Amino acid sequence: MPLLQEIQLGQKEPFGKGNSLSSPFLTSKHLLRLQSREIALAKPQLVAGSKRFCCFLKKYCPVVTETYYPTIWCWEGRAQTLLRPFITSKPQVQYRNELIKTTDGGQISLDWFDNHDSVRYPDDSTRPTILVLPGLTGTSKESYVLHMIQQSKKLGYRCVVFNNRGTAGEDLLTPRTYCAANTEDLEAVIHHVHNLHASAPLLAAGVSMGGMLLLNYLGKTGRETPLMAAAVFSPGWNIFASVESLEKPLNWFLFNYYLTTCLQSSVSRHQKMLEKLFDLDLVMKAKTIREFDKQFTSVMFGYPTIEDYYEDASPYHKLKSVGIPLLCLNSLDDVFSPGHAVPVEMAKQNPNVAIVLTSCGGHIGFLEGMWPRNCTYMDRVFKQYVQAIFEHGKQIISM
Repeated sequence: MPLLQEIQLGQKEPFGKGNSLSSPFLTSKHLLRLQSREIALAKPQLVAGSKRFCCFLKKYCPVVTETYYPTIWCWEGRAQTLLRPFITSKPQVQYRNELIKTTDGGQISLDWFDNHDSVRYPDDSTRPTILVLPGLTGTSKESYVLHMIQQSKKLGYRCVVFNNRGTAGEDLLTPRTYCAANTEDLEAVIHHVHNLHASAPLLAAGVSMGGMLLLNYLGKTGRETPLMAAAVFSPGWNIFASVESLEKPLNWFLFNYYLTTCLQSSVSRHQKMLEKLFDLDLVMKAKTIREFDKQFTSVMFGYPTIEDYYEDASPYHKLKSVGIPLLCLNSLDDVFSPGHAVPVEMAKQNPNVAIVLTSCGGHIGFLEGMWPRNCTYMDRVFKQYVQAIFEHGKQIISM
């Protein structure tokens, strides 16, 4: 049974007049039968904890109610995930780098896009600011980050990218990297950015693990944050479900092993600093993310077991404590964040939270159009949401 027939999300759009399979011209709005399987399309499921937030999104961020048409030759989740980095363009962005010190003697690399040429917000002190959090091994150079910067530039906003310790070419000054559960570095960055531009509205957007980190921060701080709103894209909600999915043979071959080697490469770059406290031989023998986290991440941050770390790092059970407007975008065919683990029912219980669930899109994929070089569905959601918050956010901030 096709995925959407099982979940019954929204209105399906079957073949209608003029959409015959025999048509010589096929666009991304057609439903195709590939390898004897029908690809059914549906509008995203919008789940909001309050009618007020739901109406706000429908009015100012209408893309969340539109049917998402995945690229017809790249509709499957794993294909979207794999091909996005190679297909999408990398807009040119000139960053200004800043290194800030941490209380434990470490340093964090921030990449700023100041947007001094902003016509809409010429006053630097009040220019809306977006803090971007990349994924597990990502930095400010990732294509999805560059597209977020590009969308923000068009709207006149300033952006700053939070690169996790040791990922952006800077040295580790202490034997500590990062994890999804520990929000100390993120807290320091948010307060630093806010102190620099205290009169500018501040929003945070996290992608993949960056989204998990942001969710854990929001669950910890509630309303006590300088952020006026937040958005997360393809976050993992339950790490136990994520690693189980990623350890399936095909997913391990396509994603898990590669990401594990990327994490090990990062450790190797900082070997002299990290070998003081860790048995790096064991770390380098890891074949899965779970094994890497067991030998390295959970040990670094003082967790007795890998299970303790995964439970603490999984943000699903902290959603009830989020105290500012939060939009979440997930795809049901995301192997990194399985659809069954998305906390839809919990979202209904918090008036500050809305989740948009698409049937297709993969992990940070959301490709659309025949040749998806530029804007993705995720980019359009991001652009409309941040604009809605900065221009009309007062309508919901007091929820």
